[in-house]
Amino acid sequence: MDGNDLLYSRDLPGGGRVTIEVHPAGVASASRCRARVVVERRRDPQRREGHAPPVIVEAEAPTRARVYEELIVVASDNVAVARGLIQWQSRRGRSK
Repeated sequence: MDGNDLLYSRDLPGGGRVTIEVHPAGVASASRCRARVVVERRRDPQRREGHAPPVIVEAEAPTRARVYEELIVVASDNVAVARGLIQWQSRRGRSK
C-alpha cells in the first residue's frame, strides 16, 4: 500500500483483492479527505512486484467517513469492480 491508510479490504471471488485507501497525504486541503478504490488482480505477491494495481475510482469528501460512504458502493459490488476495471483498461489503452 505504500503508506496509504486502509479503510476497507476484501478478497475478490476469482482471486485478488479490492481496497479503499486514503491517499498518503490524506487530505486535499485542511478540510478534505481523498481516497481511492484499488484492485489487486494478482493473488501471488511476487507477481505484483513492479506493477502498480489499477485505481478504478477516486473521491474527495469533507471526512473519512463520507469518502468511505462514496467509495464503498463500488468496492463492495463485484459488478461495479468489474466495470471499473473495464473502464480503467479502456483509459489505459487510449493513453498508449
